[in-house]
Amino acid sequence: MSLAQVFTRACVGVEAPEVIVEIHLGGGLPAMSIVGLAETAVRESRDRVKAALLNAGFEFPQRRITISLAPADLPKEGSRFDLPIALGILVASKQAPGRLLANHEFVGELSLSGELKPVHGVLPVAIQASRSGRGLLVPKGNAAEAALARGKTTLQASCLLDVVAWMKGDLTLSEVALPQALPEAATADLSDVIGQYRARRALEVAAAGGHNILFSGSPGTGKTMLASRLPGILPPMSDAEALEVAAIASVSRGGLDLHRWHVRPFRTPHHTASAIALVGGGTHPRPGEISLAHNGVLFLDELPEFNRHVLEVLREPMESGRIVISRAACCETFPARFQLAAAMNPCPCGYAGDESGQCHCTSEQISRYRGRISGPLLDRIDLHIEVSRPKAFLVQHDGPAPESSADIRARVLAARELQYQRAGKTNAQLDGTALKQFCRITDSDRKLLLRASEQHALSPRACMRILKVARTLADLESEKDIGTAHVAEAISYRECGVMSAKY
Repeated sequence: MSLAQVFTRACVGVEAPEVIVEIHLGGGLPAMSIVGLAETAVRESRDRVKAALLNAGFEFPQRRITISLAPADLPKEGSRFDLPIALGILVASKQAPGRLLANHEFVGELSLSGELKPVHGVLPVAIQASRSGRGLLVPKGNAAEAALARGKTTLQASCLLDVVAWMKGDLTLSEVALPQALPEAATADLSDVIGQYRARRALEVAAAGGHNILFSGSPGTGKTMLASRLPGILPPMSDAEALEVAAIASVSRGGLDLHRWHVRPFRTPHHTASAIALVGGGTHPRPGEISLAHNGVLFLDELPEFNRHVLEVLREPMESGRIVISRAACCETFPARFQLAAAMNPCPCGYAGDESGQCHCTSEQISRYRGRISGPLLDRIDLHIEVSRPKAFLVQHDGPAPESSADIRARVLAARELQYQRAGKTNAQLDGTALKQFCRITDSDRKLLLRASEQHALSPRACMRILKVARTLADLESEKDIGTAHVAEAISYRECGVMSAKY
């Protein structure tokens, strides 16, 4: 029977569903057809595979070749099916044995000479292949990426001839080895920041509890400098978190940078970015900035300069930790559990409230400028920090040196450890029953929060976030219960918020 079956995988979002490539050689005029929702790049594999087989010295069957990509209702894209199609034709035409096909999966693009070329999205394939219990064979250019999945058996090959020789038992393919651990990437240190003690404290609280933070202040006061130091005080990623981040990068347009393995993402999109660039999309959906910032930081500088519609798409992912992209032909879900850090000027000219008195903006201009950021979005930002101009910043600092990121990170790690032991998640992710259980306060503190809520017109969501920040403040001091000082400090980060700043 001239029939062969080869296992491979498609790329659907960050998932890699199984695809069975079935090859049938039948009678009739020589022809090759591909069925199973194959897009243009997949259909073009007919010419690539034919040229690769002939240039590698194999015979191309002069028969009617039918290639089925099952399941038939799953869209197939890309050149990853070249290798399994070529192997299926060789096995179906009795030019290669098929005994190893049942226990392995294959991905790879073929050049016209028969060389194996790397494809994108190999890491999700390696993860799913490992879970299925099969081995995986990838092009040499994808070997390091596939190794991150720590699969059952991952083999690498440089050309079609090597793969066929391995199938015949004439060649042993080398297994993929884990890439060497890279030194931790150097990050900007908080010791570079002179003064700004309140902003530094807020940054530590944000890192400890995973809270969103917004800096507001005149140009040159250090807003961007502070935000760029946030990754340096965050805890290192676990292997599971690093694998999630790497899988998203693997299917993105930029691909996976192995030098960023185990480094928390820090994404800084320009304020001209579109909504699709921010949340993801396209005809074949790809992850956007919020997904590329998963388990890391999304920094939005000059926040009011972003299109308001673009900012509004952040609201749901900030709550759910994922983004669902619906298109006519598909619906993809990408993880988006990011920590938002943002910076903005207090007015169009940037100097409202500055001691220099340079601001000449009217109240209407300032209100219109700040109105570019909606209330619901501001409500989801836990810490609102005004950054003032540091005093005598050019004078040599004679006092004790500012704390380094390493010192602050040690306290952040201790606070995070308490949170994971208590609830299995950061304080910023607490909701429902967990919030009531772990963020209890006394009746007097509840009255304090109620007065603040009435005075500053805080929403119930804002009050809940104040409780989460208070819980983080208590964790930083290793306190079991939330005290009055913790609630008062958490409220202060809302009282001095952007929308209540004087101008």
